[in-house]
Amino acid sequence: MAQNKAEAERKIREGVTLYDEGKYDEALSRYNEALNLDKNNFFALAEKAMTLEIMKKYDESIEVSELVLKLYPKEDNATVYVTYGNALDHIGKSDLAIKAYNEGIKKYPDYYHLYFNKGIALYKVKETEKAVEAFQITTRLNPNHAGSYNALAVIDRSNRIPSILAAGRYLILDNKSSRAKGNLETMLTLMKQGISKSEDNSINVSLSSISGDKTNNKKSNTDDFSTVDIMLSMSATQDLHEENKDKTEIQKFIDKFSPVCRIMKEVKPKQKGYYWDFLAPYFIEMNDKKLLEPFANIIFLAIQDKDAIQYNEQHQDKIKEFYNWSKNYNWK
Repeated sequence: MAQNKAEAERKIREGVTLYDEGKYDEALSRYNEALNLDKNNFFALAEKAMTLEIMKKYDESIEVSELVLKLYPKEDNATVYVTYGNALDHIGKSDLAIKAYNEGIKKYPDYYHLYFNKGIALYKVKETEKAVEAFQITTRLNPNHAGSYNALAVIDRSNRIPSILAAGRYLILDNKSSRAKGNLETMLTLMKQGISKSEDNSINVSLSSISGDKTNNKKSNTDDFSTVDIMLSMSATQDLHEENKDKTEIQKFIDKFSPVCRIMKEVKPKQKGYYWDFLAPYFIEMNDKKLLEPFANIIFLAIQDKDAIQYNEQHQDKIKEFYNWSKNYNWK
């Protein structure tokens, strides 16, 4: 019996290695072999459920997940709840998925994956506000979770400044993927929103595009960035001034973003909400420490900007300084 258990554990380890290599069929075979040696082995079942889910065998994954949760209610089932919820969500049972995530959260309130996947399920069933809250909790539990910032940037585009802040934080964590490229392009578009030039060369500023503060946020008086939004619109007019036509896109970005950070610092004491309490201080400190230049040149790598590439090659000391600061930033 002891020999069977030892052999089963070896099979499970082999399965995990194969899973990490993307060899899911082979991994699944190892887990089944382990279960033949040690029936209902907790780790074999948990890994099998996760492998079935990634192989899109959702019904089977659900069945195995339910078995694990039934047989081992006192084991650490945090990842099993994620697998279970994901499989349910994939077959269109988002309500049941949310219920599974909530059960997991009740037992493992600090496991950020549960909140993130719950946020995805909530967004699917058009519970947008609750989805945003779930993604925000994820970032508080794991400030380096790029996926949640991406979700917040996408969902909160009607609220311009929060979307820009979320996209900016995302780009620090990922400036290479196709998603990064889309985030930067959206961020730059939002920063120029409402600014136009007439035939007579006069510059027009439309404040009707001021962020979503005028909807739900205003009712609860949280995350009101209307003052900051006006400052951004005023700063964005500089792009159209003749004397600035030869500036690089990176310099234009800094010229717009620096006043945003300054006004955020000025009005923050009177504000509240997730973005004011969690993300705004990060960018305020970044500006105070004169790190906007390396920040801008890091995020512009997302579109392979030639000036950003040159800067990153020639100013490794400043890039390192920025990343050291960001890594050691005290999230509150």
